[in-house]
Amino acid sequence: MSKVRDFFQLARHLTFRRVTNLFALRLSYHYSKSFRKSTVWGQPLSVSIEPTTACNLACPECPSGLKQFTRATGKLDLQKNEQLLEQLKKSVFYITYYFQGEPFLHPQFLELIKAAKKRRIYTATSTNAHFINEKKAEEIVLSGLDRLIISIDGASQQTYENYRIHGKLEKVLEASRHLVQAKKKLKSHTPYLIFQFLVVKPNEQDIPKIYELAREIGIDEVRLKSAQVYDYKNGNPLIPENEKYARYKKKSDGTYEFKYKLSNNCWRMWSSCVFTWDLKIVPCCFDKDARHILGDTSDAPFSVLWKEERYNQFRKAVLQNRSQIEICKNCSEGAKVWV
Repeated sequence: MSKVRDFFQLARHLTFRRVTNLFALRLSYHYSKSFRKSTVWGQPLSVSIEPTTACNLACPECPSGLKQFTRATGKLDLQKNEQLLEQLKKSVFYITYYFQGEPFLHPQFLELIKAAKKRRIYTATSTNAHFINEKKAEEIVLSGLDRLIISIDGASQQTYENYRIHGKLEKVLEASRHLVQAKKKLKSHTPYLIFQFLVVKPNEQDIPKIYELAREIGIDEVRLKSAQVYDYKNGNPLIPENEKYARYKKKSDGTYEFKYKLSNNCWRMWSSCVFTWDLKIVPCCFDKDARHILGDTSDAPFSVLWKEERYNQFRKAVLQNRSQIEICKNCSEGAKVWV
């Protein structure tokens, strides 16, 4: 029932203009795939905006937690967020306020959410839930946030901290209970709460327990996510034993390969984009270190940057030989499992 309610909550944010924009994007996407050329009709329907690069944890495979960024770090300015929203509001109906970092380390994070809600945009974020107490939980509900993904990568402290280094599972569970109680107290169906479980070898045996915890607390949904690892060819201690939870498969010679076959297309290049905290544009969430900056909103309006030559050249590269783009090599978007 809660999943159906969330669907209708999302649908409520559609307007005639946003729907026609969606159809224009789909049409231009299929046209571009057919003719292997970058043609874009319309503006993105969803975006991700990074509140901050700061993080309290030190997760392996995460440049934010490991403090390994080569790009500038910082936090999103409230006024710049307002200015960007004004440019996006006619087409965008879904914003994820998350890219790298822990969103709730931004001291005014909920003001970002409120600004988007004023423009009738569905909002989501992802958190490690270490900064959500009873008071903050009520503030989150009152902000209008539509969806909250809670990262929970273990059913015991031992397995949890194996990946979420410096993290405390009890804080995550306590925050989850506060959120469920705040929704009940304020008679709100939002935010839709999701337990996201990143499946790695040390925690894969905990999967059934995570579903039990979700039911016990009152979480709306559990999602299992496969882990991206950068060094996988000769194996990696994070790759799960059960191949269905892994992005990689073991070959007869004992080495590993990405188990998906990349197709020369990607709907994300037409439907969405990602903004770093300083509002530079990168193609998608796989470009964590902003290696492919496709525009800077301080130089020109987003509507211009979205269709500029630099952006179109990147889309064209995806259509012609996606496997040669480094950030695409670990992505399953539009990919098929090797037979």
